[in-house]
Amino acid sequence: MKKLLTILCVAMVAIGLSSCTKKYITPNPNQTILFTVPTSSWTLSTDGKSYYSVISTPEIDSYFNDNGGVLVYFSFTNGVYEQVPEVYNGVSYSYTHNAGSVVLYAQTPDGVTPIKPDPLTLKLLLLTSNQ
Repeated sequence: MKKLLTILCVAMVAIGLSSCTKKYITPNPNQTILFTVPTSSWTLSTDGKSYYSVISTPEIDSYFNDNGGVLVYFSFTNGVYEQVPEVYNGVSYSYTHNAGSVVLYAQTPDGVTPIKPDPLTLKLLLLTSNQ
């Protein structure tokens, strides 16, 4: 009888301690911004080996730059987006970001002969984070 009572007490304590708690997480307000990047917006670098284009993004302040996330996608054909970095038509694309801007880079894979990029659509995803 004592053994049964002990097992019953242990079971009741285990059930009482294993109660579930629900935690609701409010989704963050991420942003998607589209830009048209014409061929004329690309500038030859000082070393003459690549092109770059500076995209003004006031949405990226210093706090977001340190705590948020930036994803970049290019579209060379209507409605088809490819994530950067990537190589497309013999041009290697990459990017950096800082407070106030995203800088796009285009260079040939061999890094010698620059090719000015074709016009493209830039999809910029700004992902907020809870800190």
